[in-house]
Amino acid sequence: MNGLNPNKKIFIIIPAWNEKERIVQVIANLKKHGYDRIVVVDDSSCDNTGKLAKENGAIVLSHIINRGQGAALQTGNTYAVKNGADIIVHFDADGQMRPEDISKMIEPIINGKAEITLGSRFLGQTKNIPFTKRYILLPVSRLINYLFTGLWLSDVHNGFRALSKEACLKINIKQDEFSHATEIIEQIKINNLRYEEVPVTIIYHEYGMNLFGAFRILKELLIGKLIR
Repeated sequence: MNGLNPNKKIFIIIPAWNEKERIVQVIANLKKHGYDRIVVVDDSSCDNTGKLAKENGAIVLSHIINRGQGAALQTGNTYAVKNGADIIVHFDADGQMRPEDISKMIEPIINGKAEITLGSRFLGQTKNIPFTKRYILLPVSRLINYLFTGLWLSDVHNGFRALSKEACLKINIKQDEFSHATEIIEQIKINNLRYEEVPVTIIYHEYGMNLFGAFRILKELLIGKLIR
């Protein structure tokens, strides 16, 4: 039970692929802040990510083949809803997100002000963000996101988000890889879901997605539009 919100079942969904170096600490930090419904979706890791997660108290769901972050989140969402979740939180396995920000993310949902919240690096603090990512990749991503979804946000492709059970039931992630972030925002628009951006702190340990990755997302989105 989450001590901060004893009347709400809050499930933390963590998509993970080869995260043995950080997954134990991520789980420990979440538990320290009162979150014990932790679901790690092991996306066919080549290391012992899943084993370590299970040994440290997480529920582990395993993909037989590597499908991508979007598919892992959908697997986690489905599990959480089937097991009585009131609120579902998407949280990364790499230690860049802070558990103490979860309370801010879920507050608008608990208070009925929003059905989904989206973490924003630019309303909060971001530590060690590379120059090219801040001033080139992320602004371009915001524009692409607006063209595909019609929503102009301060941040996109930030995996920190929280959803009410009702919002989760309306969002069906079909994009298996990183373009799922734009797909989720598109479905917020389509389903007329009430949303809020919430300031969060992201701590960068490494560069992350590069320009090639951004073009791959654009290709996935275009293909997704064509095959509908």
